[in-house]
Amino acid sequence: MRRKEREVTDAKKIVQIISSCECIRLGFNDDGQVYIVPLNYGYSVKDGTYVFYFHGAKEGRKIELIHKNPYVGFEMDTNVKINEADVACKHSTHFKSIIGNGYVSIVEDFEEKKTGLLLIMKQNTGKEEWYFPETELNSVCVFKMVVQRLSCKEHN
Repeated sequence: MRRKEREVTDAKKIVQIISSCECIRLGFNDDGQVYIVPLNYGYSVKDGTYVFYFHGAKEGRKIELIHKNPYVGFEMDTNVKINEADVACKHSTHFKSIIGNGYVSIVEDFEEKKTGLLLIMKQNTGKEEWYFPETELNSVCVFKMVVQRLSCKEHN
């Protein structure tokens, strides 16, 4: 990281930033072209490993790319604010952001699928108690990304 003074390494602060983001953008490699998709997410952290959960249709470009090349890049940001100045080159942007890489896979285990959906709902609503009818669980694809590497940065 070029601007070391902006690096965030404290695990609690990283979790606070993850919690405050509204979406995550996954970048897939599609035969040399980058396919970026913004997604709602839920997450867990266990033994220092970040796992993000997503949901969507059981078919489509994203699912094809997961099967083809599960290694992805990701980006998330929050608190973005332009700091204006009288001189163009003195403008700056305040932000908190996380970027990294990980492996994406389809969640097949029924209980993990429910857990993933509960985490997504918690992230988006703050509410932890939800019921998912079995027909709905069977009709949706839940997939997850296990983070291999991430860096976190903030500029206040």
